[in-house]
Amino acid sequence: MAPFTAKTPARTMMPFPLLPLLLLNMVAVSCSEVEGPKKVPDTCPVMVCGSPGANGFPGKDGRDGAKGEKGEPGEGLRGLQGPPGKMGPPGTPGISGLPGRVGQKGDPGKCADFDCGLVISEKEALQEELDRIKNWLNFALGKRVGKKFFLTNGETMSLDKVKDLCKRFQASVAIPSNAEENQAINNLARREAILGITDEENEGQFVDLKGNRLTYQNWHDGEPNNAVSGENCVVITEKGKWNDISCSRPALAVCEFLL
Repeated sequence: MAPFTAKTPARTMMPFPLLPLLLLNMVAVSCSEVEGPKKVPDTCPVMVCGSPGANGFPGKDGRDGAKGEKGEPGEGLRGLQGPPGKMGPPGTPGISGLPGRVGQKGDPGKCADFDCGLVISEKEALQEELDRIKNWLNFALGKRVGKKFFLTNGETMSLDKVKDLCKRFQASVAIPSNAEENQAINNLARREAILGITDEENEGQFVDLKGNRLTYQNWHDGEPNNAVSGENCVVITEKGKWNDISCSRPALAVCEFLL
């Protein structure tokens, strides 16, 4: 029979391997007692079923959204043209156009018998008065031959100054176109007087101031001779004959007026 003392150590050593598990279990139990049971939140909604209520008022319109891109043109028919709009304010006046062509001469106007008679009588009275004035001028100052009336202011001057003088009175420098007119100028002047004749363009070819050839000439014997170089102007002498002189030489101014 084995001794009792040899088996005792083996029994006393078996509990040591289970000691950690025992301690861990005790700690877990103590912690659960301290914290107590956790409350679980009640998250389940309460649903009550009943009849649906009336619709509420519509809500306010929302704000306009951003403008979209331009769409493709439609394929519908074009509508009718709308009525014209209101007239706008007048614009600034434009530039005047070119003058048009002169129209044809119209028919003579008609007047009442009384008015026509008055106009005719006034015209006749004015014509008689004008004829009397012409006769006075012819008697006192000038000489008349046909439709020409010759006048002088009694001053002597060069051809250029005589041209300016006659032009101011809508007349021209005297030019006799026949013997009767030549005699009238001679009787009016009674001395040397400038004539509207020159050969400045072509020496020896005398023409009037418009460049027309002369239809009448009454030169003195041996004239024109251009005795002094530059005798391109003409005077009528006291005897009624013509002589060429320098255009700077002064002589009596005689103008002719057409009646």
